[in-house]
Amino acid sequence: MTRWYPLESADADFFESAPQVFTYQKRFAASPAQVWEQLTSDASLAAWGPAIKKVTWTSARPFGVGTTRDVVGPGGVTMRERFFRWEEGTRKSFAVYESTLPLFKRFAEDYIVEPDGAETLFTWALALEPKGALSLPFKVLAPAVKAAFGRIPGDGQRYWAKRS
Repeated sequence: MTRWYPLESADADFFESAPQVFTYQKRFAASPAQVWEQLTSDASLAAWGPAIKKVTWTSARPFGVGTTRDVVGPGGVTMRERFFRWEEGTRKSFAVYESTLPLFKRFAEDYIVEPDGAETLFTWALALEPKGALSLPFKVLAPAVKAAFGRIPGDGQRYWAKRS
């Protein structure tokens, strides 16, 4: 039986107050509508590359504030996410409310999809607060953690480049 560890809630203010915030920007060779459609598809980020293994939407469509999903990462680590912001076609943000790995006190992500000529500027921010004893190791390892998460938008850029 899978053991779940609860996380504290987070909202938009957490992106300003979190101990660690990582922000990435990539240009995708696709229209904002194409990128948004793919981000809300059944595969979502799992289609981009190996960093995300599976996305399962656990709420019915149409999606909006309150939508939930489970995301499986490397090694089977699973996070349960609940969206607290949903601006159809342009922006969505969520907080993780449970995880199979007890690393974080709070964890949130924000996706922004904007037109950039014929392409899309994709901005992705992660805000995280490790659990107490892990705060110092996460601070020391911040560059490596940022690089590891940075694979996801990089995979997205390659995904869209293959389709242009």
